[in-house]
Amino acid sequence: MKACGVSRAEKDVTLLELPEPPSPGPGQILVAVEAAGVGPWDELVIDASWDVELRPPAALGVEGAGRVVAVGAGVTGFAVGDRVLAHEAPLPGGSGFWAERVLLDADHAAACPPGLDVVHAAALPVNGLTAWQALEKLDLSRGQRLLITNGGGATGALAVQLAAARGIEVTATASASAAERLLGLGATEVVDYHDPNWPATVRGGFDAALIVADGTAATALPLVRDDGQLCSLTSDAPPEERGITSWDLYVEANGAQLLQLAEQAAAGTLKLAPEPLPLSEGPAVLTRVVAGRAGGKKFVLTAG
Repeated sequence: MKACGVSRAEKDVTLLELPEPPSPGPGQILVAVEAAGVGPWDELVIDASWDVELRPPAALGVEGAGRVVAVGAGVTGFAVGDRVLAHEAPLPGGSGFWAERVLLDADHAAACPPGLDVVHAAALPVNGLTAWQALEKLDLSRGQRLLITNGGGATGALAVQLAAARGIEVTATASASAAERLLGLGATEVVDYHDPNWPATVRGGFDAALIVADGTAATALPLVRDDGQLCSLTSDAPPEERGITSWDLYVEANGAQLLQLAEQAAAGTLKLAPEPLPLSEGPAVLTRVVAGRAGGKKFVLTAG
C-alpha cells in the first residue's frame, strides 16, 4: 500500500510502499484511511521521544478518519462500511495513519457523525482530545478566568471554544492577525504575544493557565493567583510555588471523548479550519509544521 513515513534505515520522511496491515485481532478494526492529521508531535514519533511503538518501515500519523473495512472478534460498536475517526497511540499494527490502511483499537475510534466531512474529522482527534482533557483536569467553573498561550494554534483555538462554552473567561495570547477570529470563537481578550511586555498588559490573578506555546510557562506562572493551576502541553511545567498546582499533560486516546467532540464539530458549535493536501505532500508538510511555519493552520493529508 502507498504510505508516507520512515524506512528502517533512515529517519527521513519519504513516500513508501508498505505491506498491508495484519487482519484485526480481538477488539481491533482495520480502517481505510481517507484523511490524516499532521502535527509537531509527528517529529517526536520519528525519534521515539513519543514512543507509539512505531515499527519501521512504517507510516507516520497518530490521527485520522476513514471507513472500516474489517472488524476483529468482540467488536460490537462498528461494522464494515462505518465512517470513523480516531487518535491511536500506541499503534497496534506498528504503523500509522499516513497510509491507505491502519489497524486500530476499536475503543479509541469514534463514529463520524453525519455532516462532519472526512477532512474536518481527521483534523480533530489529537488537538481536540488534548484541549478536552486539559480542561477536564483543570475543572474550572463558570466565571473563572483562564489564560491560554498560543490561542491561535490548532489546539489553543479549540481550547478557547471549549472553555468559553463552559462560561470560563478566556484571555488568549496570539498574533494580532488572529485576534478577531479568537474573539469570535469566545475569547474575552486577545493579547499580541509579539509584544515583549504583554504580561504587563493583562490583569493577573488568573485561576489557571493552559500553556500551548513553547517557552511561555515561566512567563505565565506569575499571572496565576495563589493556589491556582498551571497545565503545560509543552512539557515544561515549572516547579510549584505559592500553592499553584503545576503539571504536564499528555494526550490519551479516548473514543468516548472524541465522539462528543465530533458531535460538536458536526453541529457547528466547535469550529475547525483544516487545510487539506495530498499524501504525497507529507514530507514537505511535516517540515513546515516542525519548523513552526504552519501559521496556526491544521494540515490534513488526504488519500488519492
